[in-house]
Amino acid sequence: MARTWVCAAGAVLLLSCLLLHSQLWGSPMSRKFAFHISWRTEQVLYRLDLGWPRYSEYFTGATFCVAADSLNGLVYVAQRGDNIPKVLVFTEDGYFLRAWNYTVDTPHGMFVSSTPHEQSVWITDVGSGPYGHTVKKYNSLGDIVQVLGTPGKKGTGLNPLQFDNPAELYVEDTGSIYIVDGDGGLNNRLIKLSQDFLILWLRGENGTGPAKFNIPHSVTLDSVGRVWVADRGNKRLQVFDKDTGEWLGAWDNCFTEEGPSSVRFTPDGKYMVVAQLNLSRLTVLAAPPAGSIGNCSVISTIQLADQVLPHLLEVDSKTGAVYVAEIGAKQVQKYVPWSSHVHALGT
Repeated sequence: MARTWVCAAGAVLLLSCLLLHSQLWGSPMSRKFAFHISWRTEQVLYRLDLGWPRYSEYFTGATFCVAADSLNGLVYVAQRGDNIPKVLVFTEDGYFLRAWNYTVDTPHGMFVSSTPHEQSVWITDVGSGPYGHTVKKYNSLGDIVQVLGTPGKKGTGLNPLQFDNPAELYVEDTGSIYIVDGDGGLNNRLIKLSQDFLILWLRGENGTGPAKFNIPHSVTLDSVGRVWVADRGNKRLQVFDKDTGEWLGAWDNCFTEEGPSSVRFTPDGKYMVVAQLNLSRLTVLAAPPAGSIGNCSVISTIQLADQVLPHLLEVDSKTGAVYVAEIGAKQVQKYVPWSSHVHALGT
């Protein structure tokens, strides 16, 4: 009988706590806490990997971007600063391998494209030096293989091709390249190049209407042939057909507070992970099926500490791990799918 009363009292206490939480939620008082437990129906999809990297002392500048080479189990980080290595290379387990700093001026975005025969590291450089305003292709040791754009000269030209503050790029398995050009510069456009670096199509100019941009900041592809652009200044994601460049729609109902600064899909194609810079927040959205893109739906959020400032992120196409380059915290953090953690505990 005593146990019954104890259980009943515990249930009443739990219900009282829930009622109190619902009354306080959203009040100024609740904002004083460094973290909170949300009772909303959000799924917990990721956990922070506290052991990555093994030693954080290698981060000596502002970490702007990160890219994963899932084929070879490597993670590349680009940082800004004077007299420091601009590119750091880690294993996916967090061990530091090497660094290089030859021809990178001011890195902004990064993408790794690897095959069994070639490892390519692409970096957008927004610096004002001799290699600025370009998109450069490196090998894994930091040697330049290809330079796109007109080094040291910003502009809007297409022949020869010019960039001004190119933000990020995505390289398709076919070799096609998608570049968002215009992190606050002259251009607000999305360019698709062939593997031979010919312009296949171009979309965008400064504006708020369909296929117009205000700081296009990140670009990625989904599994059904759609190009997604984080239109940061317009607080939305815009979607295009990868073959024709046709505008397919936009998502803006999830970004009333601040626009997305980075977007990537999970390997299973079920979710997309979005960073919001000034909110210091990661948001997991439900990916739309083929056909109409509909409206965005939030599945889960990860609230980071104030001033962490997640700039660009990467999702490992094999493990599903999320790497976040944080320019405020000057570090890269790794989040792993919670399901893999549960499986590891079970084994």
